[in-house]
This record gives sequence, C-alpha cells and structure tokens, in this order.
Amino acid sequence: MALIKHGNNALSSVTAFPSAVPTGKPVLLSTATASASASIEFTSGIDSTYDVYQFEFINCHPATDNVRFEMNLSIDGGSNYNVTKTTTMFQAFHSEADASNLSYEGDHDLAQSTSNQRITFDLGNGSDENFSGNMFLFSPSSTTYVKHFISTGNTYKSSDRSQNTYMAGYGNTTSAVNAIKFVMSSGNIDAGTIKMYGISAWV
Repeated sequence: MALIKHGNNALSSVTAFPSAVPTGKPVLLSTATASASASIEFTSGIDSTYDVYQFEFINCHPATDNVRFEMNLSIDGGSNYNVTKTTTMFQAFHSEADASNLSYEGDHDLAQSTSNQRITFDLGNGSDENFSGNMFLFSPSSTTYVKHFISTGNTYKSSDRSQNTYMAGYGNTTSAVNAIKFVMSSGNIDAGTIKMYGISAWV
C-alpha cells in the first residue's frame, strides 16, 4: 500500500483525509425485495466503480418445498445468464433431532458449466423456513482475469435442520461481468430481500 503523507507533522493535527483514501466500508447500491418473484436480477451498478460486490440474502423464502437457491452471471447486461463456471461446495448440518454431519457436496459443483450454481439446497417452504447469507463477487469488470466468487449462508432445511453451506468458484471469462441473477430451482422466490453493496479495496 502506498504511503499517504500529510502536510501536518502530527496525526492529531490532521484536519482532513483526502477523498481518495478508500475506507473499505460497503456502500449500499441497490435493494430488491421479492414478492412471488420468478427471479431477482441486478442488471445495473456492477461495473468498474468497485473492486468487490457484496450481496446480502435476508430471509429468502421459496414458494416450493425442497428447492435450491441458485445464481448465474451475465456479460451482456442480463440478456443471457450463461457464464462458464467451475465451482466447489461443502456443508455442515445439525438437525432438531440432534443429528449432525459435515460433507463435501460434489454433486453441487460445476466443472466448466454454464448452468446455475447452487448457493444452498433442500430449502423448505414452511411458514418459518428460509435462507440467509451472503456472496462476494471480486473484480467483475476485469478484462484480464477470471471472476472469483465466494458464498456462505444458513438454511432452515425442509427436513428441519440448520444447514450451513459454503460455495466458491470462478466465472471462467475475461469479459466483464455486469449482471447477476438469483433464482429458486423450482417455483418463485416467495419473499425475501437481497441487497447489493460495493466495496473499494485498499491499494
């Protein structure tokens, strides 16, 4: 990181920091609230302004029982969601009956596939069942590197379990990613909120 020098000799005498100093604090860019929605898409605001884009999933509730919450990326503003992805996923659960397990979920991975990537699975549609978590998308506007993403969240499963899922991977494209879609594997997103934040990295 480059040294920032102030004209004042003592830190206590600094009257203001330059506006170019990044804070690393997330800036809320957009909020989408589902109401029997087929999908939630962010088709604007993902550009070179920020180094990292953070998505917060808050009480996402499916209309259909035992479904997956999924995402896909676009390089053409949302006309097509078909970026080639390679991913990996694992999960831990603990049930209300006191059963538990930690496992790698190979059947939820993608290997050079344009299909939707699962963020969580076995999501229940009971009145109190939902999913909450987050996802980070790194440097989507790069035209040099692939596009990394990491997600974690907790699901109230259809089988009455607390399930913590971890997913990571990359979009295997050097084109700029400028849109993202979130969808259930079947049925609508009955309710829930997704917030998109921009984060400037320290340089």
